Parts: sequence; structure tokens; C-alpha cells
Amino acid sequence: MSWTKEDLHKAVSTKLADELFVVVSNREPYVHVLSNDGIKCIVPASGLTVALDPVMRACGGTWVAHGSGSADRRVVDENNRIMVPPDLSCYALKRIWLTKEQENGYYLGFSNEALWPLCHLAYVPPSFDESNWNFYKNVNRCFADAVLEEIDDRKAFVFIQDYHLALLSRLIKTRNDKVITAQFWHIPWPNPEAFRICPWGTELLDGLLGNDMLGFHIKYHCYNFIETVRLMLESRVDNERMAVSRGGKTTVVRSFPISVDFERIAAEAETPEVKAEIEAIRHKWKLSDEVIGIGIDRLDYTKGIPHRIRALDTFLFKYPEYQGRVVFFQIGEISRIEIKKYQELNTEIDQLVGQVNSKYQTDSWKPIIFIREHLSQLTLTAFKRLADFCIVSSLHDGMNLVAKEFVSSRSDEDGVLILSRFTGAARELTDAVLINPYATDHFAESIKKAIEMSPEQRKAKMQKLRKIVEENNIYKWAGNIISELVSLGI
Repeated sequence: MSWTKEDLHKAVSTKLADELFVVVSNREPYVHVLSNDGIKCIVPASGLTVALDPVMRACGGTWVAHGSGSADRRVVDENNRIMVPPDLSCYALKRIWLTKEQENGYYLGFSNEALWPLCHLAYVPPSFDESNWNFYKNVNRCFADAVLEEIDDRKAFVFIQDYHLALLSRLIKTRNDKVITAQFWHIPWPNPEAFRICPWGTELLDGLLGNDMLGFHIKYHCYNFIETVRLMLESRVDNERMAVSRGGKTTVVRSFPISVDFERIAAEAETPEVKAEIEAIRHKWKLSDEVIGIGIDRLDYTKGIPHRIRALDTFLFKYPEYQGRVVFFQIGEISRIEIKKYQELNTEIDQLVGQVNSKYQTDSWKPIIFIREHLSQLTLTAFKRLADFCIVSSLHDGMNLVAKEFVSSRSDEDGVLILSRFTGAARELTDAVLINPYATDHFAESIKKAIEMSPEQRKAKMQKLRKIVEENNIYKWAGNIISELVSLGI
């Protein structure tokens, strides 16, 4: 059975009745920015925050995050807090402030030039700089100060998110060992041989083992983590219980595949506003009866965007009858552009799109339309409803929520999901057209298969995909984590 918002609220109310519920992440769920029309509140391009926002709406409590918006300081109170969402005020957002130097060292430097490539098998070598590591430690202490200030003397359950805050639970527990902490690692955990190249690997592992529970998307990553601990730390590993004991403290390790708010996305996809936006897109891009494909990603080297474009090139070359008939929208927001590898990626994508378009385009048709900007949730939902197929071609991904969002939006039970086998989502969404993004010819054949699939096949596959996402929604994910904590007596 699927969980609802009400089910999760009830679980939190009964099982964590005495604890303040605190979520901590680097990125905030709402950003306030200055515009020509005054201060605007926007939702950032982040699968993590979009997924967790409905959890916080159901549970209440406080979300602690880095305030990055140009108008963020203008709207908070004297305790750096603001109630969100703007129209409902369901929970408190507590912002912490970082200097540009801290951001560069902790976020761009250690988090995304060291940990991100270390954990993703995308053939980009990690860069380990001691000054960045020192900033990482410093900012984790800043987050600990903010969390402990928020908790004060109250009982609390602190739910820490992702790889930016690997030291946080240990820092919190050192100063208040009564706080319950759980951490969810949203990206893959590499095999021990890969992880051991990190000069500060033991410190990171010790920090993560400050948690009462540590979660990953899939069991494979749990096994990788436990084996890494066994080889690198003095500790007692219990493979049967999936637990690690160190210094008299036990951390359980579990898999919880994250998901999305299926019902909300499905309902929004049926609104008149989305239908009107679909027509606006058709009018803007002069679309009639073309086959429409989409890719929606942050412009990151783990997402396999160049591999996708090469596959489209191969498809159009091998099957010229589809030239003039297929239009692919690559939608992506620029990400981490200060990092050289991301600059190189943007240049590569520009060149590849230009080459494919110059090879095949006519006066009235262009095969790839590259939209490199932040689009509203309304427009993104409209693209998901408009598309005949959606490509998710990640080279390595902890989960990938775009795949689940696409499925959730298709209440018409149409559309085909082309999904990389190297995503966590592929473990659940087995009725997608599964691909190896490195195998260009096979990838191209999969695009043809998706386009030529009969309406009956499309419907049967989409029905199965939707049932899986509906049952394993974001509320069930959060509810399972809370239920596991309670069952373990934590």
C-alpha cells in the first residue's frame, strides 16, 4: 500500500512525538532572489529539496540550510528563520550564512571536486586540496552550531542529507549525545579500492558513523560502505545485521530508495495551467505532429548528456526516415560552472548539439533544441506531458528522480522512459527501456524502439511503472526511515 501525507504525519506524531524534527542539507528548498518586480521566492533545481519538501510539509519542524539567495537575508527574522512554503507556512527554514571563500572551499572544492567525482564512476579524477578539506570541516562545524542552537535543550531527531555534511553527526553527538541522528547519502558509495585514495577517508567514515542510522538508495551501496569501514577503520562489522560498532556506538546501515510525491505530480499534470503551457510550448517551437523527446538534467558530467547526443546522431544517421520527424529538447540548468570540468562539459555539449543540428537541420526543422536555463515547475511538467519519450542516460546515479517525475506526470498512461542501467531508479523501474549509455549503437536502437512501440505496449509499460512509483512514494520513503529507527529502539 502507498503512504499518504496523512500517514506520514501520523507516524511522526506517534513515533517521534517528543522529538523536534530537524532536516539539514546544504541546499535550501526555497530561495529568495532580487528581481525587477521585487523579491521573488523560487524553487531551486534540486531533486533532493523537491523530494524532501513534501515530507517537511507533512511533518513540520525545521529545515537548516545554507542561505544562497540574493534576498535571503532580507526576509528572515532575528534568528535567521522564515516560515515556508510562502503560501502555506508549514515549517521553518533556518538559514546559515557562508562567506564566498567558505562556499568555494567547502562546496565547490571539497564536496564537488573531491567527493562528487570520487563517488561517481564517470572517469573524472577527484582533486584533493587540504585547504578545501579545512573549509569542509569548518562549514560542517557551522552547521552543527546552527542545529544545536535550534534544538537548545529539546529532544530532537536530526535528519542529515548527503555528502556535504559527512562530519555533522559526530560534531552534534560530541556536544549533545541525546540527539538522534540519521543521515541519507543521496549519491553512490564507491567500492573500497576507489574510496581509499581519499587522504581524509578515515575522518569521513568516523563522521558518518556518528549517526544512529545511515541510509543509501540501494543495498549495493550499503555493502560498499560496510566493506570500506571494515578495511579502513578499527571497528566491529556485523554483516548479518548490517551494522558497525565503533567506540561503544553502533550505526545501522540500510537501503531506502527515495521517491517523489506521486499524487501531487499526477494532479498538477492534469491542471488547466499545464495544458495551457503545453499549447504555449507547441506554439513557441512551431510543433505539429513531430515525435517529441526530452532530457531534463543539471548540466553535470555524470548525467551522460554527450552520450545522449551521440546516440541521437547515430539514430538519425542510421534511420534517415526520422529526419524532420523527431525533435529532442535537451533542458538543463548550468551547474557548478566555476569548476573547470563543468566548463569543459558545457563547451562539449554546445559543440555536439551544433554538429548534429548542422548535419541534419533544414529550413523548417532542427533535431535538437538546447534550453539552458532555469524553467518553472509548471513548464517542466508541461514538457514531461508533451513528450513521447524521456531519456535518462546517467553514467552513474544514486537514484535519479527525473525518471520517477516523468512517470508520475503521465496520468495519460502514455510516453516511454529510456533509462540508464546505472541509476538506482533502474532497480525499480524495470519496465523502462533500459540502456547502457556507453553503448552508442544500442542506445540509438533503443530510441528507435521507444518511438516505434505500439500504443498498447506503451500503455502496459507505463501502467506498471506508475504503480511502482505510486506505491513507493516519498511519504513511504520517509515513513520507512522513521519506522526503522523506532523498531531498532533508537
